[in-house]
Amino acid sequence: MKVLAFAASNSRNSINKTLVSYAAGLLEAGMVDNPEVEVIDINDFEMPLYSIDRERREGIPEQAHQFYQKIGEADALLIAFAEHNGHYTAAYKNLFDWASRVDRKVYQNKPAVLLASSPGPSGARNVLKAAKESAPHFGMNVKAALSVPRFFESFDVEQDRVSSDEIQGQLKSVLASLN
Repeated sequence: MKVLAFAASNSRNSINKTLVSYAAGLLEAGMVDNPEVEVIDINDFEMPLYSIDRERREGIPEQAHQFYQKIGEADALLIAFAEHNGHYTAAYKNLFDWASRVDRKVYQNKPAVLLASSPGPSGARNVLKAAKESAPHFGMNVKAALSVPRFFESFDVEQDRVSSDEIQGQLKSVLASLN
């Protein structure tokens, strides 16, 4: 199974990048059959701010096509959403907006596990809820989702591992839904 994994954040020190990379490691360690996990960085797909005027003038940037193609090459998706003021990060929203101009069904009916985390008690639940609710409109088959509250209490960044047994069990459970 080829899994495409990424954090919906452009922060170099994103806790959601840390979370998705850790989860990708669990998949590679045998959580799914014959795993091949590719972790990408959305910074590699940076584009000008989407506008219909720009699209008409210049067309859809190559990076949007490349992102769409990456999704198409995968069997499943693993995405960790950062939350900015209760919503998607501007970087992810822009990438998604451009990719949706390639094809509205950006996620090409791929099964997906969605994660989200924040340093606070909400665990980025608002953005996770928005992602789950909009997923069917954009061709995503959400198999499971997990919000990780209080990231720095649940994850040991020095050891690069989940330090909460409860969160570890929940994470393994949602990842198993990709089998």
